Amino acid sequence: MFPMVTGFMNYGQQTIRAARYIGQSFIITLSHANRLPATIQYPYEKSITSERFRGRIHFEFDKCIACEVCVRVCPIDLPVVDWRFEGDIKKKQLLNYSIDFGVCIFCGNCVEYCPTNCLSMTEEYELSTYDRHELNYNQIALGRLPMSVIGDYTIQTVMNSTQIKIDKGKYLDSRTITNY
Repeated sequence: MFPMVTGFMNYGQQTIRAARYIGQSFIITLSHANRLPATIQYPYEKSITSERFRGRIHFEFDKCIACEVCVRVCPIDLPVVDWRFEGDIKKKQLLNYSIDFGVCIFCGNCVEYCPTNCLSMTEEYELSTYDRHELNYNQIALGRLPMSVIGDYTIQTVMNSTQIKIDKGKYLDSRTITNY
């Protein structure tokens, strides 16, 4: 055939192919138009975290045995564990435990390798502050429960031994874990 005729045939095939691609992309665009928006109004609506979400670390002071496994497995040696050796009972006495969340990478190694399970990950992700020094949490701040647990009416706190009934229904005045 003549070169001019084959050029017109290629032009026709290319035109049909381009029209097909445009049609396919238009169909995809129309299929996405029926979807609901994926955005949320953040300060007023909270996103639902997954079951395996790694948020702020919760620390239970009474369970800690000051073994420093959390410090050894941390890739940045972040937890600060202060303890003293009690000679009469031959055990370590934990004095202070703190984590700086401005440096923490939330890898979860400390939680995974803790032998007494005194560390756990919470669903709390709102840690923003204006001063970076406020992100250094000591054992008191780490022991506070997240707001999602405090506000949940289905979770009941366990009574301390000082909250035992005394004299016909009167309780001793003591602080529970939720009102720090």
